[in-house]
Amino acid sequence: MAENSFDLSNINSASINQSLKTYLRVLKLTKKPSREEFLTIAKVAGLGILAIGFIGFLIYILLVEMPKWV
Repeated sequence: MAENSFDLSNINSASINQSLKTYLRVLKLTKKPSREEFLTIAKVAGLGILAIGFIGFLIYILLVEMPKWV
């Protein structure tokens, strides 16, 4: 059942070294976002959080408060 379990016998210095090289290559490609880009991402994330919270509030009202009114 658990055929893909974590196996320590497959870990060696070559595989660790290859993984580190891959991670470093990705980090070298990244850049610091500009202020405008950061603010845009923050606004979109904030709107997403508000939307999910509003949907949760509506579900709460429908399932908890509405039966009390009827």
